[in-house]
Amino acid sequence: MTTTTSSRGRRRAPTRIERAAGRAAALQKPRVILAALLLLALTSVMLLDGYLRAEVGGDQRVRTGASSSEVPDAVLDGGPILTFRGGRATTVSVPDKTIALTFDDGPNPTWTPQVLAVLEKYDVPGTFFLVGSMVSRYPGIVRNLVRQGNEVGIHTFTHVDLSYQSSARVHREITQTQLALAGAAGITTTLFRAPYSSETDAIDNYSWPVYQELGEEGYTSVFVDTDSDDWKRPGVSKIVRWATPEDGEGASVLFHDAGGERSQTIAALPEYIEKMKAKGYTFTTVSGALEEQRGGARAVGGTGRLQAAHRPATGVTLYEGKALVAAVAVAEWTVPALSVGLMVVGVAVMGRFAMMLVLARRHHRQRNRRRFSWGPPVTRPVSVIVPAYNEKECIANTLESLARSTHPIEVVVVDDGSTDGTSQIARAAADRLGMRNVRIVRQENAGKPAALNNGVRSARHDIVVMMDGDTVFEPDTVRQLVQPFADPLVGAVAGNAKVGNRDTLIGAWQHIEYVMGFNLDRRMYNLLRCMPTIPGAIGAFRREAVLEAGGMSEDTLAEDTDITIALHRAGWQVVYQEHARAWTEAPGSLKQLWSQRYRWSYGTMQALWKHRKSLTDKGPSGRFGRVGMPLVVLFQVVTPVFAPLIDVFTVYSMVFVDFRAALLAWLAVLGVQLLCAAYAFRLDREKYRYLLMMPLQQLAYRQMMYLVLIHSCVTALTGGRLRWQKLKRTGEVGTPSGVSS
Repeated sequence: MTTTTSSRGRRRAPTRIERAAGRAAALQKPRVILAALLLLALTSVMLLDGYLRAEVGGDQRVRTGASSSEVPDAVLDGGPILTFRGGRATTVSVPDKTIALTFDDGPNPTWTPQVLAVLEKYDVPGTFFLVGSMVSRYPGIVRNLVRQGNEVGIHTFTHVDLSYQSSARVHREITQTQLALAGAAGITTTLFRAPYSSETDAIDNYSWPVYQELGEEGYTSVFVDTDSDDWKRPGVSKIVRWATPEDGEGASVLFHDAGGERSQTIAALPEYIEKMKAKGYTFTTVSGALEEQRGGARAVGGTGRLQAAHRPATGVTLYEGKALVAAVAVAEWTVPALSVGLMVVGVAVMGRFAMMLVLARRHHRQRNRRRFSWGPPVTRPVSVIVPAYNEKECIANTLESLARSTHPIEVVVVDDGSTDGTSQIARAAADRLGMRNVRIVRQENAGKPAALNNGVRSARHDIVVMMDGDTVFEPDTVRQLVQPFADPLVGAVAGNAKVGNRDTLIGAWQHIEYVMGFNLDRRMYNLLRCMPTIPGAIGAFRREAVLEAGGMSEDTLAEDTDITIALHRAGWQVVYQEHARAWTEAPGSLKQLWSQRYRWSYGTMQALWKHRKSLTDKGPSGRFGRVGMPLVVLFQVVTPVFAPLIDVFTVYSMVFVDFRAALLAWLAVLGVQLLCAAYAFRLDREKYRYLLMMPLQQLAYRQMMYLVLIHSCVTALTGGRLRWQKLKRTGEVGTPSGVSS
């Protein structure tokens, strides 16, 4: 055996594991931050989408019946165009025989293009008061609208009654709409129309300060003096009649190109335009009406002509506007895509649960039939390999459990360069227990795969059992574990790993996961003949099969998954023996749990990539590639990445859509999970009280596994590499007799 020593009085050089751990720690924080930022970005995208739809920050209040005692009479009785030139409120009326045709609430992808087609056909300009959130969602329509020579004004960003809003909210609504216009059409505008406004005589003491403040900033507020009331859908004839001014007067006429079903508006417009032209009316924009009243040339637009109210967007405003439109485009694509993806994943998860329940029951009934047998009892001695690195807290308990084995064994403890006296503790424990079948092999620190390979080479028997140095076996574990080798086609056997320190919060969470997520899965994979992983805590192999596969590979962090897939590809059967139980210690902190899951998930990705050619292979290798590999990718990579969206969408829906429906949907999914977990606990004869922890476990695990998987993906994409990581153990999992279920 090989022994490593260090000189006295000199600082020990870092081991390979310690150096690798240092490098991993240096790289881990940025990747964790990136994973968290991705989740934050998805949440932000959803909030942006909700904001655009006025589901986030929306305000449906509309003020009515308020006093107008503070509003000047000249404004209340004045024309529909309100300006504040020189700081003095002035109203302007539309000239006689002139129509300023205005449209509110757009753009809308269905109705606005139809309105534009009518205006273009009759060579009539319109003034469109646009909702900023709609502008940012449909920028192409706005570009076409402006190019056609129409005029645009601001109708706030989320269509709220500004009289209820703070000054900061008012400015935000205006500024965001200007940015949307800049990003969509490269312009800003000086025209404004408040949502829910009508004629000037409806201005009250609450809205008047808003108009004053915006007027001081150079905005012209536009009202109506003739309303088509097309939003009521009274019929085409009434819309035309109500939109017609009396006695040849000019008018600011209101129609809508959004906000509801507008087919009557589309039908009424041609009839209205023809009627007004027949009466000698001309059509202009709001800016055109202002210019005519001031004695200037009438600005009626035309293709490519910049309206008087428009200003070219430049500098920061232009780039911020383009960024807003781009962000909205991302949100408009991402949220529906995520919704569809989440539905697909939800169906897949429910399908998986159904498949697990059916196959687990079938597996249980098959294995517990009176006549079931693997073949002639396996009674020959086997070798138990225990790789150990700094396991001083646990190694004695491990050996004590093996000393009680009812099956003949030899124990090979491979000390992988421990610095805490693991080998001395193991030797003392073996001597104390009178175990003459224990050999201790020491090697320089080289990692777990190297330790296992050393143990396989040193083993004297044709069946090798592998366990972790922090694991304890029940007396009958080895005997149960090796019985499947009575079938000459079986190359490896997965045992039933149990969490020993389940009285801690993390331990209870892992207990649920082990019983439900791992053992139900293994029953399913067993029947499908595509078991992806033999747990490192308890597994048995034919020695010849391991050697033929080249031993435990150092190519991946998941050497257990790697060797399992390699055995499948070599034509060996891999089975699950639920009656062979091992007790292991769950990580004692979230940091350690993260490290463990990071290694597992990254190692699994490495193993799947390494064996990707099995997808096109024939025979057993192809069976695993086309059955097992897709299942592992779907349920161990894709599903956990999408899983946090379940909670994000639930919260989003509860707050902004339908609280009761969202809550019931979430509880329904949890109920299905609880049903599966309860059945798994029944099969393993576990106490149900731990299931009380399941709702919190699901919430915590979903978020953590998302971050871990994103972290793993980033590591894979950036070419990062990790080595075997040693978790801190307490040794609190004693012999099986001391563990209660």
